[in-house]
Amino acid sequence: MAPRWTDGRCARFLERHNSGLNFALLAVAYVLYLLAGAGIFSAVELPYERELRRELRAARDDFLGNNTCVSDARLEELLARALQANNYGVSVLTNDTERNWDFVSSLFFTSTVLTTTGYGHTVPLSDEGKAFCIFYSLFGIPVTLFFLSAVVQRIMVLVSVRPVSYFHRRWAISRSKLSVIHAACLAVLMIVLLLIIPALIFVKLEKDWNFLESLYFCFISLTTIGLGDYVPGETHSKDDNPHPQLYRLAITVYLLLGLICILVVLETCCELPQMRRLRQRFYKENIRDDQLNDVSDVMIDNISAIPSVSEQAASLRQDTPVSGSAANKKLR
Repeated sequence: MAPRWTDGRCARFLERHNSGLNFALLAVAYVLYLLAGAGIFSAVELPYERELRRELRAARDDFLGNNTCVSDARLEELLARALQANNYGVSVLTNDTERNWDFVSSLFFTSTVLTTTGYGHTVPLSDEGKAFCIFYSLFGIPVTLFFLSAVVQRIMVLVSVRPVSYFHRRWAISRSKLSVIHAACLAVLMIVLLLIIPALIFVKLEKDWNFLESLYFCFISLTTIGLGDYVPGETHSKDDNPHPQLYRLAITVYLLLGLICILVVLETCCELPQMRRLRQRFYKENIRDDQLNDVSDVMIDNISAIPSVSEQAASLRQDTPVSGSAANKKLR
């Protein structure tokens, strides 16, 4: 009797704390994912870092050996100054100061700040600029998020809700299956239009980038990671790019539109019925509320599948046409 009583108590405990246990497992899995990623990056990148450090030391020793008039301290001071300026977006190598803070470059900077991409290649130099950046971002980032959510909601109605509802009524296929198919097609289309094709374009425009680097830049930018190791137009000379401002403006438009499209795809995937049921396993919600939501979803699906009164009347008029004389005979 004791084992049965214990088993029943454990079953009731698991049923009562199911969402909490699922959330604990999710947290453990996420921490393990972080640790695994850190281990893989360390194993892959650490040898390259050591090799780069060795090459830099060798180049520095070779320079000091060939230029005995330059002291180690002076060279250290020059390199520190150059690296500090480079962190502020000013490079000593073929630097074009007119491209850093003109209007188009500033527009590109504000777009990366408000979308939280933040490449870090151009930053405010003055104290006034840093103070303004704080207040500008404090109000601009919430407004940007609100604007993006409004735009995504409107686009979702056009590219996700209406197509799924139309084919659901047209083909009488379950809404959940249609949603999965639609989300998969939309994701593939966005990958081709926002990642593959732009990466091929950047390969042609950026002479120092290969396809992987271009694809890497597109992905890092559209996901708002913005590491800043690859920024388009930074290595261009005036001969290679006679219209740098137009090029920077086109990239700004691409990043904003691409971010909106990425958010539409993510929102479409998150609104899948399968994803909703998966989220309910980790959220702390009342089971009765979940059941009511499921019932309401089923009712909405059934109501949407029923044709309207006008559609039924139109179909009846098309299927059973009656002439005026026949109608008079029936009345008589």
